[in-house]
Amino acid sequence: MKSNLISLNDIARALGISPSTVSRALKDHPDISMETKRIVKEYAEKVNYRPNALALSLKMQRSNTLGLIIPEISHHFFSSVISGIEELAYGKGYRIIICQSNEDSHREVINTQVLLDNRVDGILISISKTTYDHSHFKDLIDSGIPLVFFDRVSESVETDKVVTADFEGAHMATSYLLEKGCRKILHLASPEHLHIGRLRRDGYLKALSDHQIKINPSLILQCDTRKEVIFLKDRILELAPDIDGIFAVNDFTAIAAMQILQAGGYKIPEDIAVTGFGNDPIASIAAPTLSTIEQNGFEMGRQAVEMLIRRIENPSTFIDFETRVIPVILEKRASA
Repeated sequence: MKSNLISLNDIARALGISPSTVSRALKDHPDISMETKRIVKEYAEKVNYRPNALALSLKMQRSNTLGLIIPEISHHFFSSVISGIEELAYGKGYRIIICQSNEDSHREVINTQVLLDNRVDGILISISKTTYDHSHFKDLIDSGIPLVFFDRVSESVETDKVVTADFEGAHMATSYLLEKGCRKILHLASPEHLHIGRLRRDGYLKALSDHQIKINPSLILQCDTRKEVIFLKDRILELAPDIDGIFAVNDFTAIAAMQILQAGGYKIPEDIAVTGFGNDPIASIAAPTLSTIEQNGFEMGRQAVEMLIRRIENPSTFIDFETRVIPVILEKRASA
């Protein structure tokens, strides 16, 4: 199908002047008379002329487009990150291409190639749970594409990063359970290859150590989705008589565990107190409402894109790689 977009050549033919004259008139070049500028601009407005973004990007060697790869668009945290990214990016004249890995490392690799093919100026990424090989990130950097990790980061790739205070948040959530009198706390954890999972586990362990609680490896279960909670239902109920608290690596896991325990006859928080991580909107409507760690996704997105644009717009300036940490707070509710 033929495009209906009006070009400089179309305007030039219609007005009987050269394309270069049209171009200079639209840019208010001093060599073009006021009358010619008026005629060209009025006609351009009449036919709804828009500059060719691709042609401009090729001329400027910049597309003013940023790539974003996230695990799940539907997740409230990542939606908040997108909002923070878009608010700052659009204000600075950048467009965003959003890709979703859907927690699939192969799809993540394909996404990086799609963004390269679309000539993005830089990429923001939160890695998938199934990503073990990080060579595609190194390939991006070798190709001269600025890269900023956020939330889930690669430890093996040297670049800018923005993370949550994961260790501190986990320590805070577990300490709160201990302050409430819990002594046998189950941790529902992320896979160990994920940096955030290790940090949250380490925060949990440090809180136990601070209270002279002996570490029990059987009270750490790799279980960070609702589906995995259901799969491990029998194991969780088997442990239930011997625990008095749960710290879950995210809110969805925490709430799924609460529901299983409640169906098994346990009262929350009287029998088992529960804390989560993330402060998803579902935390405030769960029954009981969930005590959890607030992650500021909007601020994380805003800072990540600010770092990326700084690199894009200062390509010849040496800037040390930086890791920014977004602070957290504990939202105290009825589950603990």
